[in-house]
Amino acid sequence: MKGNALIGQSGGPTAVINASLAGLIEGARRSDRIGKILGMNFGIEGFLEERIYDLSSQSGEILDKLRMTPGSALGSCRYKVGDEDLPRILELFRKYDIRYFFLIGGNDTMDTIHRVEAYCREKNWDLWGIGIPKTVDNDLYGTDHTPGFPSAGRFNALCVKEAGWLARDMRRVDQFVVYQTIGRDAGWLAAATALAKDGEGDAPHLIYMPERPFDRERFIADARGCVERYGWVSIVVSEGLRYGDGTPVSAARDRDNFGNVELGAMGGASAGLSVHRILSEATGWRGEFQITESLPMSGADRVSPLDREEAYQCGLRGVEAALVGETGVMISLVREEGSPYRVSYATVPLKDTAVRAKAMPDHYINEAGNGVTPACLDYLRPLVGELPDFVCLEPIFIKEE
Repeated sequence: MKGNALIGQSGGPTAVINASLAGLIEGARRSDRIGKILGMNFGIEGFLEERIYDLSSQSGEILDKLRMTPGSALGSCRYKVGDEDLPRILELFRKYDIRYFFLIGGNDTMDTIHRVEAYCREKNWDLWGIGIPKTVDNDLYGTDHTPGFPSAGRFNALCVKEAGWLARDMRRVDQFVVYQTIGRDAGWLAAATALAKDGEGDAPHLIYMPERPFDRERFIADARGCVERYGWVSIVVSEGLRYGDGTPVSAARDRDNFGNVELGAMGGASAGLSVHRILSEATGWRGEFQITESLPMSGADRVSPLDREEAYQCGLRGVEAALVGETGVMISLVREEGSPYRVSYATVPLKDTAVRAKAMPDHYINEAGNGVTPACLDYLRPLVGELPDFVCLEPIFIKEE
């Protein structure tokens, strides 16, 4: 069916979310069944206010550079669509003759497009609704990994690697360093920092993820052991770290519109600072802490080239799926077996991806719960890419004659 296309971006950005947008626009321009290409300014919330971009009129120069641009070019939101919004959305679909609907986002975004697509079908409005995966957390079901995660993983791995060299050389001043990653329910980004490690004494020494309960006393013992062996300790924690009773280590309590605990946006709630305080009070050591918060979502200078290309392809494949009649699905990346790394593209039903988080599998986390396994490194390495190789001076000291 001929009609117009509508594209939106929701939730936090990734460093490659605009590559997916560029792929969608390019794919839609190639089709004679898609008329105008429209964009939601500030997501579904802006669309309800009829804030609509004309993406068909964007210049070729802008679209070329869009693939390399951080942020969410259309503007984003974290608006939870209510049942009362659905009639208004359908009214606007009719007004602008929208037949193809694409949202780029994570778990909550997939829920939004799933509900809108189902409502339109119920009301006999022919609509092809496709979700384009995006999240730095890598916690979407139905896909081997999520565009945005490889670049955020690379960002964090580089930060921990470089901060590790700083901390190693400053160990006479600071005996420990704590680095906090994004990850409310899944520890994928914390796990990715393990790629920073070349030798046994290199950062990170300890990695704590939400998939395992945080044990205060065991953590202190782990850290003491590292300082005894190396003279310092590098610690990585996920923001969503929890104690055995489910209490966030950050002590955060506020929740967003989708019921998710706010970890960092509400002023001072931080797992990293809590862990820093626990270790400092227990040992008397002086230590550094680093919390990049949302910077890995926009680090265009540290993008994984593979990630950018896969994000673009997801946009193209989203349009292709809609044009062959698929709807109510999300584009999925399927890792093929063997080496070298290869992926193919498929679709999965939105009902299987919405509103739930994919945790790291047990066999990716070591038995002690403070690091990752070789299988996890094998999964991560092709996504994040090669990291720089640093060197140490030989400990050659001048001898007295």
